[in-house]
Amino acid sequence: MYHRLNNRIGGARAVPPKPILAAKRRRQLHPFFFSMGPVALSISSVLLVGLMAILYLTQLGQAVAANQKMQDYLAQQATLRRQNQDLVYVISQEQSPEYIAGSAKPLGLVPPDSKIVQVLIVKHLEPMRQIDSRLQP
Repeated sequence: MYHRLNNRIGGARAVPPKPILAAKRRRQLHPFFFSMGPVALSISSVLLVGLMAILYLTQLGQAVAANQKMQDYLAQQATLRRQNQDLVYVISQEQSPEYIAGSAKPLGLVPPDSKIVQVLIVKHLEPMRQIDSRLQP
């Protein structure tokens, strides 16, 4: 800044700018906070720190709630997987031939003897149509 003034006026005899202009330029260079008093600056700093703390705690609360939900879902998933494994095991046991034979004997059902079974042949019998598997129970 002084270099330009020296060039304009012609050397070291430069006259400093007027005091009013210097004050205006100084005011333009300083931000708003420097013009505030110490009390106002302290109050605004405390308010900003408080706002940041509230925002942080809100974010933290949301993260904790999301984590708790995820833990609940994982526990529920583990329970459902165990139940599914138990049901698959029960189904495999109940579909075994030994289980079916054991359940049929008390009801009086026994496997047929191939020597005693009579097979009937019906002439001119139409073949059965294919039944849609979605309609059967």
